[in-house]
Amino acid sequence: MANILFTPVKINTMTVPNRFVRSATHEGVLGPDGLWNRRLEEILIGLADGEVGLIVSGHAFVAPAGRAGRNQASAATDACIAPWAETVEKIHRLESRIVLQLAHAGGFALDPETAAGPSPFQASSRRPSCRALSSGEIGQLVEQFAEAAVRAREAGFDGVQIHAAHGYLLSQFLSGHYNRRTDEYGGSPENRSRFLCEVVAEIRRAVGPAFPVLVKINSEDFVADGFQAADCVELCRKLETLGVDAIELSGGVPAAPPELGSVRAVNGGPYYVDTACRVRSAVRIPVILVGGFREFFTCMETVTKGVCDLISLSRPLIREPELVLRWHTGEMAPAACDRCNGCFRPIVAGRSFGCPRRK
Repeated sequence: MANILFTPVKINTMTVPNRFVRSATHEGVLGPDGLWNRRLEEILIGLADGEVGLIVSGHAFVAPAGRAGRNQASAATDACIAPWAETVEKIHRLESRIVLQLAHAGGFALDPETAAGPSPFQASSRRPSCRALSSGEIGQLVEQFAEAAVRAREAGFDGVQIHAAHGYLLSQFLSGHYNRRTDEYGGSPENRSRFLCEVVAEIRRAVGPAFPVLVKINSEDFVADGFQAADCVELCRKLETLGVDAIELSGGVPAAPPELGSVRAVNGGPYYVDTACRVRSAVRIPVILVGGFREFFTCMETVTKGVCDLISLSRPLIREPELVLRWHTGEMAPAACDRCNGCFRPIVAGRSFGCPRRK
């Protein structure tokens, strides 16, 4: 009998060949235009060679003002389509699936002059406060998310993932920590979720019913006035009714304690399990869980017990892009990643992608 982790799962019309997901990870290898290049293709092909069932690309900005980093991917122009299509075709030949993550950095945007969020706030003590988006600008951004999703469909991606976690723009709107608005986009949890729901609805309208649409969302922000687990459960119910096909649960915003975020440096079991159980009981669509997975049998137990349907990995696959293949062929040692976070600084700086400890 096949191990559950190596059985397929459906996400709308997409069949993922196993239960392992590469969680979106900023690769930091692109030029100023944000167009995919050979180095990024090598990284993604390496994951497909390593039998990762579903690859989520590193965040791609839907508008230039929403760029989070200098070496970030773009989804903002039609020029992106041809480079995407070439890589996507090669990944499909290796039988993996790939979705494009769509994002906007909001108040944390690279250029302080263009940074805008739900309300004014300082991304750091060295920057001025961002400005608040107008309702008209929110409407324009809804359209830009949808336009980017259409480009992804045209390039042959298997779906898109909307990034609404980790303090990016949509997460900022969901969180009372950043969102102090008094209009229809602020105040109650329902109002704070309006922007995300409008993005989901417009993407679904633009790409049709058969194209998979996923959302990455915080289980909690882990700040006192932020997005809470109860908010997450209710919002996931609503997202399902709007046509979302799978939810990936993560957690934390920049203001959260480091030990509660998504890139913890401490050992321990999987993160966000309690909220994942609540969400999976509340929805019928697949739930993907990221954070803290290093051992194969922990992954298997988590899925077998019904905590989630798929296991998402980031840092372990930076160190070992072949990890899933290794486990599939019976070499069951834990992931070599020890959560030192040494991979992040060179990636963010655009110097290299990979683990400095990889032999």
